Amino acid sequence: MGEHGRAGPLVGLRVVEMGGQGAAPFCALMLSDMGADVIRVDRPLQGPIPTHPLDTDIITRGRGSVAVDLKHPGGAEVVRRLTDRADVLVEGFRPGVMERLGLGPDECRGRNPGLVYARMSGFGQDGPLAQAAGHDINYLATAGVLGALGPADRPPVHPLNLVSDFGGGGVLLAFAVMAALFERARSGEGQVIDSAMTEGAAYVMTANLGPMQMGWWTARRGTNLLDGGAHFYNTYETADGGYVSFGGIEPAFYADMLKGLGFDGEDLPDQHDEGAWPAMRDKVAERVRTRTRDEWVATFADLDACFAPVLPPLEAPNHPHHVARGTYAKVGGLIQVAPVPHLSRTPGRIARPGSHPGQDTEEMLTAWGFDDDSLRDLLARGVVQQNSEG
Repeated sequence: MGEHGRAGPLVGLRVVEMGGQGAAPFCALMLSDMGADVIRVDRPLQGPIPTHPLDTDIITRGRGSVAVDLKHPGGAEVVRRLTDRADVLVEGFRPGVMERLGLGPDECRGRNPGLVYARMSGFGQDGPLAQAAGHDINYLATAGVLGALGPADRPPVHPLNLVSDFGGGGVLLAFAVMAALFERARSGEGQVIDSAMTEGAAYVMTANLGPMQMGWWTARRGTNLLDGGAHFYNTYETADGGYVSFGGIEPAFYADMLKGLGFDGEDLPDQHDEGAWPAMRDKVAERVRTRTRDEWVATFADLDACFAPVLPPLEAPNHPHHVARGTYAKVGGLIQVAPVPHLSRTPGRIARPGSHPGQDTEEMLTAWGFDDDSLRDLLARGVVQQNSEG
């Protein structure tokens, strides 16, 4: 792949990704970061070719893009030829779309029985909501998660699209792919993965369901230990408009929190007296507002209080811990999170910057077994499109 090098435990794994947004591309990114050779099938580009790094989505990194017109009579056959050589196919369309394109599991796995066919959808491939439109916020709401997030006196707070799209979606799909590949090593057979973001969001709520049923977690959000109710597990605004966070659940950490805030030795209610939590939140908030964020960082530097400043996303890469760990990397002119987790012998690597649709059509199809004559014919007939950067 020219100057683009692959490294990681998945080198040699071949993945076809049907281009889209959100969860399925994040799954493909994770596989690519760990060394898989992922070819992304995009729709032909409409409009001008991007020439600036900011026009390219970071989530497309590591994979080459081929632009295939799936409405063209020959488009589906190009994808089927790719899946013939693949270990995994990842798709995130609404249920039934791949079948209508002639690219469903029966067609692809009929030609390649070892193929792991990974499907990502909002509500799953069947059930009453299978065809319903939705986004992360809707899946989170249906999963019973959104109703638990946010303060008691305001509407639920949606945590970006981190839980359904990426945590319960892309990450779990990547886990399922690896599980299916592990099983294939024994049976020789691939299988179809039906992964729903709604179910994934519910799955990551597992540890919270027990306390809710046992009665020590109330249904009223913003009043419990971890949802903003406790003064010692919360965020507070500082004098300069920044924020700091505390997570001093255990007695020793709570003691250091009080010491750093200057409450050490004062007559205070018991830490777990829930009736006193609202007044204590006000008390802590008033104290925190007396200093800037960085002044509080200095104050708590030598205390074990489960304290951390709340860093804006574009400030976080400069934090000394991230610098020391190599958490962030600059690729293609853009700062992005480097592959994680860290593997001792076969660490992952970002193989190449993100690319726009069709940027790598000729390169990728050649690498995946299309000869020159076949490639020229596909380009001439408009089945595929090559978009060179300006």
